[in-house]
Order: sequence, then structure tokens, then C-alpha cells
Amino acid sequence: MLHHDGLDIAWLGYATLRLEGADTVVYVDPGRYGVLDDYDGGDGDVVCVSHDHHYDTDAIRKVADENATVVLFEGINTHLIDRDVERPADLPYEVRTVDMEADIAVGDAIVRTTAAYNDPDGPHTRPTGEPYHPEGRGCGFHVALDGVSVYWPGDTDVLDGHEYLDVDVFCPPIGGTFTMDRHEAADLAEAMAPDLVVPVHYDTFTEIEADAEAFSEDLESRGVLVALDD
Repeated sequence: MLHHDGLDIAWLGYATLRLEGADTVVYVDPGRYGVLDDYDGGDGDVVCVSHDHHYDTDAIRKVADENATVVLFEGINTHLIDRDVERPADLPYEVRTVDMEADIAVGDAIVRTTAAYNDPDGPHTRPTGEPYHPEGRGCGFHVALDGVSVYWPGDTDVLDGHEYLDVDVFCPPIGGTFTMDRHEAADLAEAMAPDLVVPVHYDTFTEIEADAEAFSEDLESRGVLVALDD
């Protein structure tokens, strides 16, 4: 657990991020690959899910309070998910869908979204040349809670415009293969100049293994503070 400017911030594994303010708890992309198997949640006021691959209804039920609001990217399609998941309409929560340019209030939190995808001409593509995450299939989340803005960009490459976002805490994926790697994330973090960087989406499985200590040392040599929540 990390503490920054009144917020408690926890990377729970894989892409799962937990933010706790004075009166509100926000989760982003809870679950997958067993990261919440031993987790005792049930306190989430807001649960955000970015795309099909991170849609895990068992995990949503584990982290969500009974009065939670679930914020889902509109492109999530359960017919295309080859796992046992519930339809959003069957979840016992208020469900709100968002596109890649949303700006909504959810209780005490302001949830904004950004595009999240791999450049077809970039390095994060399948052997066929198809991006792992085509444009329009997912989003990133920019969450403002108790006056602190936290940016979790999703499964994405570095995209034009990222560097201009006003961000206090930046939580980039650094695992590479399916997203930006630690070098690309470090360059973006330097350009954004947040107060704090907390990397996510690494070391869950072989394809996204990353040297987080090297990432931290790289950025701190550029004057950017990094906290590794292991």
C-alpha cells in the first residue's frame, strides 16, 4: 500500500489498481490470473473495466460494495470472451458504459477515459501484423479523487496526446509485448512529469516480465519519483 496526498494506492497484481480516498474506493480492472484469489474486498464504490480481456465478473463481485457503480467500456462484448463471465445486465450493480472520450461523475470520483490501443505499425503486434489491442476495443481511465488525478492508461502503446495530460499519479503498464515497455513508459512519464509513478501490468506471466527496479532507477535519474508497490 502506498500513500500519496491523502490517497491510498495499491497495485494488487496484473492490471488491478485500488484507490482509496476519504470516502470512496475505486478499483480499476480487478482480477484475472489469480491476483485476487486470496483478496478480501467488497469495499469498492466504483469499479472500472477497460476491455474484454480484463472483464472478470467473479473479481468484480469480489471487490464491489453492494451499492457499487461499475463503469464498463462500451466495447466489452461477452459473446467474444472465451471465459465464463456474466453479462453486464446480470450484475447486481448500477452499470454505466463509457466510450474513449467520457467525462462522468460517479459519486465523489470523476472518471475520464482515453483511447487505448496498439499502433498497427508499432512493435506490439501479433506475428500476422495485427495489433494485440486494435483501436476501439478498450480505454484508459483518468480518475480524479479528493483532488488527486490518477492516470491508468490501459493496455496501450504510448499515444499522441498522452504527454499533455494533467496527472498527479501515473500508473503505466511496463511489461511490453502487449503494451508499452518500461523504456517507452519511462519516456512518457518524464514528459508528463507527474508527482509519482506507480508501474503496473508486469511480471504476472512470462510475456510481461519487466525489470521494475531498472525502470525506477531510470526515472529517478531523470528526477521523476517512482514507488514500486510489490
